[in-house]
Amino acid sequence: MAEIRNYTMNFGPQHPAAHGVLRLVLELDGEVIRRADPHIGLLHRGTEKLAENKTYIQSVPYMDRLDYVSMMANEHAYVMAIEKMLSIEVPERAQYIRVMFDEITRILNHLLWIGAHGLDVGAMTMFLYAFREREDLMDCYEAVSGARLHAAYYRPGGVYRDLPETMPQYGSSKIHSNKQTKIRNENRQGSLLDFIEDFTRRFPGYVDEYETLLTDNRIWKQRLVDVGIVSPERAKALGFTGPMLRGSGVEWDLRKKQPYEVYDKLDFDIPVGVNGDCYDRYLVRMEEFRQSNRIIKQCVDWLRQNPGPVITENHKVAPPSRVSMKQNMEELIHHFKLFTEGMHVPPGEAYVGIEHPKGEFGIYIVSDGANKPYRLKIRAPGFAHLAAMDEMTRGHMIADLVAVIGTQDIVFGEIDR
Repeated sequence: MAEIRNYTMNFGPQHPAAHGVLRLVLELDGEVIRRADPHIGLLHRGTEKLAENKTYIQSVPYMDRLDYVSMMANEHAYVMAIEKMLSIEVPERAQYIRVMFDEITRILNHLLWIGAHGLDVGAMTMFLYAFREREDLMDCYEAVSGARLHAAYYRPGGVYRDLPETMPQYGSSKIHSNKQTKIRNENRQGSLLDFIEDFTRRFPGYVDEYETLLTDNRIWKQRLVDVGIVSPERAKALGFTGPMLRGSGVEWDLRKKQPYEVYDKLDFDIPVGVNGDCYDRYLVRMEEFRQSNRIIKQCVDWLRQNPGPVITENHKVAPPSRVSMKQNMEELIHHFKLFTEGMHVPPGEAYVGIEHPKGEFGIYIVSDGANKPYRLKIRAPGFAHLAAMDEMTRGHMIADLVAVIGTQDIVFGEIDR
């Protein structure tokens, strides 16, 4: 009799939805997965070590490059850790701007997730729909920071600058006639807040479109229902956070349970799953679209009525304005010292975790009183989720592995760091 044995094969190295390099070593019994061993480190850039050799402010752009789909959310945890150590009060307007952009970032993240997850499972149209909306939100990033991806907009003590009064407009081109260009610029006539408010009015209709395409689609349900089930107890034991934990029925959201910035002043709900499968995690993220939209609306209303400073007045931490820097010797010295030597953070340690689109993203900083961190450690939500890949896929088919990778919403920039 021929001996029947499992065989081992490489799944990758490949780019799941182009988010870095995943290599899985699978032990297979026919097409059934008996063991899945994730091999990481193919994208390792030494972010934590680099941050120990840069001044505090120079490391802000490194945060964008961790999870490059949730740029400002990464910056948020980092600047909050510095503010905690310096005991800095952030102006209320800056807090509302940060919360608004955190939620814009959450929508941006989930749009790429649903586009890529749909593409992985075979729903190609989804990707095109999601990128249509991402384009508008990327324009909001560009309007405040000048960059569409790596914004470096959050700074210790507040944000880089206030919201612009005008929105960039499309110019006429060979592809679009003047009439088409005029139609494309209709919602760009006012300020950035007007543009965001217009988006919040349109967005619920777009989410309805996504749900029409997917939620009751029988192929989508066949691929997701009862795949990758994780019980609430196992989800907690495995260190799940964010939609992965809430999909398993655990109502845990740092914005509600450990509120930071102005989340305790805003009205929103926490969506929670029932079965803990891929389909529940999909439904949780779809509802997060709607809840983030609610939060953004409330922030827009508040920001319209409450002008004010957007960064701390402490020039040991935040630079003076360009105008005063060019007219006042003392402020010129502050500016020069801040951007050459950087700020000195008192000795101590701080950990700050935020409700990042993927889960709890945490920054742990140890300071020895110098102008650079003595030690910086990043708590990446995707790392714990990837570690559960073996448990989530065991006994499933190879095709289900793709659905599990999609539902984990992993980005290797933060996992490999």
